[in-house]
Amino acid sequence: MKVLGDLVYTKTHEWVKFEDETTALVGLTDHAQQSLGELVFVNLPEEGDETTAGEVFADVESVKAVSDVYCPVTGVVSEINEELLDAPEKINEAPYEAWFARITDITDKEEFLSPGEYEEFVKNENE
Repeated sequence: MKVLGDLVYTKTHEWVKFEDETTALVGLTDHAQQSLGELVFVNLPEEGDETTAGEVFADVESVKAVSDVYCPVTGVVSEINEELLDAPEKINEAPYEAWFARITDITDKEEFLSPGEYEEFVKNENE
């Protein structure tokens, strides 16, 4: 499992990269994509959609199941990674480059885990 030091993480296995105080990219962690297996479909929010921290804003379908993706911040979707719509396997290939959405106007955030805390969380979750 790969965890990057410049990101923060959620207990629902999303990563967040803050570009500034009110803008962030959101994606699915390496652990999540490994657990899900080969991804065959992704359903992303629409540009302009409002998001609420802790609520579902996307979903992914693997050969195993459909899984919800939770938005870790409250804000507005300013951009989606349209490349994933045609090539969801990019999430498996490079999960930290395959961001789902750019969220702007962030007004609220979930409680985040540091990279070390996330590694510990996953380790304990798997025991």
